[in-house]
Amino acid sequence: MMTKKLKTLLLIGILALYSCEEVVDVSLQESEPKLVVEASIFLDKEDPSPTQIIRLTTTAPFFDDQIPPATDAKVLVYDEYGNEFLFFEVDPGIYRTQSFIPEFNTTYFVEIIYEDELYTAQETLIATPELEFVEQNDNGGFSGNDIELKIYYTDFPEPDNFYLLRFLHNDLSFQIYDDKFSNGNRTFGFFIDEELSPGQQVDFEIQGISRKFYDYMFILRSQAGTSGGPFQTQPTTVRGNLVNTTDPDNFALGYFRLSERDNLTYIIE
Repeated sequence: MMTKKLKTLLLIGILALYSCEEVVDVSLQESEPKLVVEASIFLDKEDPSPTQIIRLTTTAPFFDDQIPPATDAKVLVYDEYGNEFLFFEVDPGIYRTQSFIPEFNTTYFVEIIYEDELYTAQETLIATPELEFVEQNDNGGFSGNDIELKIYYTDFPEPDNFYLLRFLHNDLSFQIYDDKFSNGNRTFGFFIDEELSPGQQVDFEIQGISRKFYDYMFILRSQAGTSGGPFQTQPTTVRGNLVNTTDPDNFALGYFRLSERDNLTYIIE
């Protein structure tokens, strides 16, 4: 039979095991920072604006909270006819021009010189259909009490069209679509948010995108889900369309593209 003294010593030992904490320092191998390019040029259907913004950052160590801006770069967009649009740095890593309204049936090129290396890409402006109306269902979701929203648009009659739809509420949600099964027909994007309530305003946006950008976003979405930024840390490196002509091995992340877009505002009923 266990004595009272032995029981006490055993209890102290068990408590000591549970109360000990060991701090483990995880050492991760850090690679050289890479340039990250967010270069989406837009043409708004209702109100075309000559103001365009390109954001440049660099990759950072895994545990860093801040995203370092890529400063002192030279950013230039020009078209196949030689028209040039220079982007000026207005804030760290934020480059802007106020003289660029893209046109259809024109090829555009971007040149970014950063730390004495030249990054290039080319794209054309992709058209988008108009957002038409919203259909609301108040009995959606697993609970049967969530609000579901369908945003309708009519696909272009030509095959092989691709779209990015954004739902702008408290958080940004996006979806990508191709017209494989809806070519030339009215179709919809589907969104659900359990925090929606009557009287709230929500915004929708549709962008025309290329097949290559669709594939790029498909991979990003598969790795990161539909929440969070598409340029957050990924399990594997996803290459965009930018090429480092100075040192091909030091490639950039991100994408250069041109998209027409349309917007629609809806009030929850």
